[in-house]
Amino acid sequence: MKRPMQFLSLPNAAPAEADVLILPVPHEQTATYKPGTAQGPAAILAASEQLEFFEEDMAWCPLRQMKLAVLPAVEALADEPEEAFHRRLFERAEQLPSDALLIALGGEHSITPEMLFARMPEGGTVVQLDAHADLRPSYHGSIYNHACPMYRIRARGYPLIQIGIRSLHADEAAQIANDDGITVWFDRALQRPGGWQPLLDQLALLSGPVWLSIDMDGFDPALITGVGTPQPGGLSWHQGLDVLQTLTENPAVDLRNIDIVELAPEPSRVSEMMAAKLLQKCISYWGKSQGFDQRAAQGSQIGVNDE
Repeated sequence: MKRPMQFLSLPNAAPAEADVLILPVPHEQTATYKPGTAQGPAAILAASEQLEFFEEDMAWCPLRQMKLAVLPAVEALADEPEEAFHRRLFERAEQLPSDALLIALGGEHSITPEMLFARMPEGGTVVQLDAHADLRPSYHGSIYNHACPMYRIRARGYPLIQIGIRSLHADEAAQIANDDGITVWFDRALQRPGGWQPLLDQLALLSGPVWLSIDMDGFDPALITGVGTPQPGGLSWHQGLDVLQTLTENPAVDLRNIDIVELAPEPSRVSEMMAAKLLQKCISYWGKSQGFDQRAAQGSQIGVNDE
């Protein structure tokens, strides 16, 4: 019997009572360059064992006031058709409590659309941190390829805000130029003086449901080498946190869904530690924005000897 996966080595709360749900989706079926994303979720959670309970940016211990559960992983079955796997993923996401923060850990980026369709069926905005546009209608004969998720999402009418893009096909560039529902903040422009603040200003004006999709190759590969398709350039650690903080501090935004995808663990373990720390930041920033820090520390998952 497999040992249940845990965050910070803490026991999992009952899913129905959890404020934060972590869903591992170690799906890797369409990797086209560097393999390993199937090991991403377990590596991130293993790295979290080395984090402190105290989160320094928001200056609190989130799991004193919040309950968290790492759910059983959604994995492809032997010889399961792609469509069947993604249908199961949709059904799993649809069953989860809608008022909890869901953070899905990939696995490849192909996992995002079905979870989004299940969790935000009435619409909302997708904010995507990524090196790639991911707007191909199909790739290598599949609409479920990791190069296609944002095309599938945009086809359902969801507006896209893409951040850090620095690799795309000419057809994707044409779609972006002709579609007012896609806003792209190209990486080179973001790194120029004055290029960053206008993006944060746009995020601060968003309202309604938002899905934050974080492909780890959106970051500079000098910081994180463990990704499936690295590209030169990219966001700094603090730029990524700026995006997260701007969204969580925007009172008009309902951010209850995040995915962190495309981590391919590497020997130094730096990449998975960065992803684990980012996971912690997501929990902390969101929890603080929801006022959990003002609640009594009842039912804490942190024991008296854990700190």
